[in-house]
Amino acid sequence: MGRLLVKIAALLALLAPALAHAEPADIDAAARGVVRVVIIGNDDDELFPVSHGTGFAVTSDLIVTNAHVVRDAMSDNDLRVGIVPSGGGQAVYGRIVSVNARNDLALVRLTGSLRLPPLAIAGRPIANSGEVTSVGYPMNVDRAQGLDLADIFRSMPPVKSRGFVSGERPSRQFDTILHTAPIARGNSGGPLLDPCGRVVGVNSFGADNEGGDAEFFFAVSNRELLPFLRANEVEPVINDTVCRSLADLDAAERERLEREQMEALQSLAQRAEETRERRERALLKAQLSVAEDREDRMALAFILVLIAFGLALWAWSEQQKIDPESEDAELRQKKIKIAFGLAGFLVIVGLIAFLTRPGLDEIDRRVSAEMQEGAGGNTTDPENPETGDANLVCRLIPERSKFTGANPPDIEFDWAETGCVNERTQYGYAAGTWSRVFVPNSEDAVSVNSYDPDRRIFRSERYLLPRSAMNEAREARGKYTAPVCGAEGAAVQLGDLQGEVLGQLPTQPNERLVYRCETRE
Repeated sequence: MGRLLVKIAALLALLAPALAHAEPADIDAAARGVVRVVIIGNDDDELFPVSHGTGFAVTSDLIVTNAHVVRDAMSDNDLRVGIVPSGGGQAVYGRIVSVNARNDLALVRLTGSLRLPPLAIAGRPIANSGEVTSVGYPMNVDRAQGLDLADIFRSMPPVKSRGFVSGERPSRQFDTILHTAPIARGNSGGPLLDPCGRVVGVNSFGADNEGGDAEFFFAVSNRELLPFLRANEVEPVINDTVCRSLADLDAAERERLEREQMEALQSLAQRAEETRERRERALLKAQLSVAEDREDRMALAFILVLIAFGLALWAWSEQQKIDPESEDAELRQKKIKIAFGLAGFLVIVGLIAFLTRPGLDEIDRRVSAEMQEGAGGNTTDPENPETGDANLVCRLIPERSKFTGANPPDIEFDWAETGCVNERTQYGYAAGTWSRVFVPNSEDAVSVNSYDPDRRIFRSERYLLPRSAMNEAREARGKYTAPVCGAEGAAVQLGDLQGEVLGQLPTQPNERLVYRCETRE
């Protein structure tokens, strides 16, 4: 039976990576909120560690761990709970807020500020055979490194171990996740993470390994964790999105761009064909109308000349009949002159009609006019709205985004073509991109916001950095002052100034939020 379990575990290890693969950056980002929980004794004012486990932040000042990790401190008033951060900084004491021995959960409040980033809780159960990672401080690793009990007061990164879910099953007392991500004494209370660094359980205990059986471990599931937190009026960060890697998003983005380019080419070819057909119809129509107009003008000229010839012939014949001695000779002479004058006028009009008949170049002019009229005079592409100043509301595109926290809200801002946002925040312009780098002092995360006014796409990429890297980013940011919003040359100047901070960031962010913007009513 033991050999069969080993074979099954090995088979799962071969198959599971094809189903899910943890991104180290996501696990490292989550590990920033993992702490060592130390039970501390006092002997003649000399502090010493009694035991230790692991915990993780669910808010900036609340830590989840196992109930059995803090059991000694509950039963002995002389013992205290110490919280040692993983990313550096002074350890602080913790105060036990709530303990539930039934499901082995405890909540500890920090008495000092460690500025810990809360871990997100997975809002959906992880699939069987899904990849998971245990994060914590196993004692056997400490011993292997030659660390004594005093060393556990020092900040050091937690240990990460990967495995796979073997099933969800209730124990006699509470709901657990069975998995193969190794844990040992000291891991108790640490998070069990999905590939995106979200908590799917709280590591609690391991199965007996007598006789060489395959090792399995148990974590308190979120079905127990979430009610426990809510019972203590704690609203954790919950993320129920599908876990996707940035590589998956990048591949989908490339496919989307290729698809859009193909659709654009097809649309262009279709419009070209429609334009060609419309031009052919316009050309035939112009040819017929010009030919008709030419014939009409020539016919008019011929008729006018014919009438003029008739009038002139009549006037000449009447001129021959006039008797100078007759009483009406003068009146008839006037009529003859009018007839000759009218005949000359008609000849001139006929000549003008003939000379002004449409030429072949009129065909091109009429085709051009027909094409412009057919286009409706609208040259604006609805897929590419006009750029420039705009009051915008931007809504998240979930299928193009990755985030580990709660669902982000809509964003509203006013954009000026100078790169000025809300009349106070200048965006830099470099390599054809508008962007602004934010390096806050309140959290260990660098945000790079960018806006594409042509496509009206707003992006926010967050880099969840360890404390040392964050300090370097703050130092680089402190070297420059952002220019006044809208000042001459401010965009290009800021684009150059932000280069040093951007150069220190990893190649990939931990979170990417993509928004589609439209004009705000």
